[in-house]
Amino acid sequence: MVSDGLLDPHEEFMLDEFKREMALSSKSGDGEGEVTRATSTFDTPRTRRIAVINLLRLSYVDGEFDIEEECLLKQISEAFGIDRKEFQRMDNWVRRLVSLEVEARDSFLQK
Repeated sequence: MVSDGLLDPHEEFMLDEFKREMALSSKSGDGEGEVTRATSTFDTPRTRRIAVINLLRLSYVDGEFDIEEECLLKQISEAFGIDRKEFQRMDNWVRRLVSLEVEARDSFLQK
């Protein structure tokens, strides 16, 4: 994600896909007020959890989960009413999912 100062091509592609799926503007903000806008865009517990899970996946797409990304996602989660324990469960689930995706991709590429 951009919070780490770099936008990996895979991150950019995935972010564009999420924006299209959620019918969000493709225009990126400057960071100020983004969390506030996110709380009004994602206005139900379900959509907020989906957004956090997708942002976690996006954070891992470049193979790294930087401290800046983690801090931003924790800030968003807090604004969404997601406590630390639930955030940790989501993060654990996404890490396992990403690991399985890498394992599957590597398995198919070897054949």
